[in-house]
Parts: sequence; C-alpha cells; structure tokens
Amino acid sequence: MAALSGKKIAILTENGFEEVELTSPKQALEEAGATVHIVSPQEKVRAMKEKEWSIELAVDVNVEEAKQDDYDGLLIPGGVINPDLMRINEDCVRFARSFFEAGKPVAAICHGPQLLIEADVVSGKKMTSYPSVKKDLINAGANWMDQEVVVDHGLVTSRSPKDLPAFNKKIVEEFKEGVHPAMHA
Repeated sequence: MAALSGKKIAILTENGFEEVELTSPKQALEEAGATVHIVSPQEKVRAMKEKEWSIELAVDVNVEEAKQDDYDGLLIPGGVINPDLMRINEDCVRFARSFFEAGKPVAAICHGPQLLIEADVVSGKKMTSYPSVKKDLINAGANWMDQEVVVDHGLVTSRSPKDLPAFNKKIVEEFKEGVHPAMHA
C-alpha cells in the first residue's frame, strides 16, 4: 500500500509559482498515493521557469470554498510572485493558518514561507527558506537555519529547487505522520 493512500493534500498557489516547486512535490505526493488538489483564488494558474512564464495548470478548488477539514496537509510552492500575491489575499492567509490551528502538516519551499509570516504562524519555529526571506523569517520570530530541509513538528521547509529531493522525501514522511499537536499557532 502506498504511504499516502487515502490522504488528500492541498497545494495553495497563485500565478507566478516556480514550476518545479509545484510539479516535483505534486508528483512525489501522487506517487506516494495521495490525492492532490491545486487550491487558488484563480481558475487557472501559470508557472514561472527561469524567469519566463511557462505552464498553466487548472485549479481544482477555489480558495474561497476550500476547507482545511477536507485535507490532511498543505503544500506552498515558492516563486517570487506567487507568495507575494497570496499574502495580500485574506482567503489564502486564512486557509494556510487553519492548518496550523488544526495541527496538520504544512510544507513550504523557497519564498513560500512568506505566506506563513503573514499568517502569524512562524514565531518559535525552526525553518529555512530562500536566502532573501531569511531576515523576514527571523524578524517574525522564526529560528532560521541554512539546511536543505528543516522539520519542526510537521512544518517542513526548504531553500530552493536544488533541495527538492530531500524536501519531497520529507513531505511524504510528515504527511504520512499526520496531525502534530505541537504545531498549533
């Protein structure tokens, strides 16, 4: 039986996500048996690849209707534009925060943790991110570490696409473990 059989994971994104930071983890989760939904304020989302617009993906659930109760975990891809658009959207912020309130695992890579800063859920957490987000996380109370993947009670973070093999392995493990009571915001 696949490690994540019966689990449902939400990928929260906007236009401008880094293509591989959504497609690679999504593939790893699906190969582990999870059902994966793309959740967004948009009907379709467009990726960036090497500073150029690339693929377009259909959105499964509009974030306004999305409920944390329907999912076992949350994935937030990076990219420069994506988290910036999400952190000014109250529905995206609310949806991300709700996973912490429920103690469910959350994974964020690259610039993705910027949304978690806006959701007020990083204080006291061990985390990593793309280097340009380091100071923002520290100022928000996180304990920033320069490692390929950092796990803190169900919160999984990584720095960049080069960390995807370690990130993908760890998200499958954490989503399999499920609820982490110490994660409450």
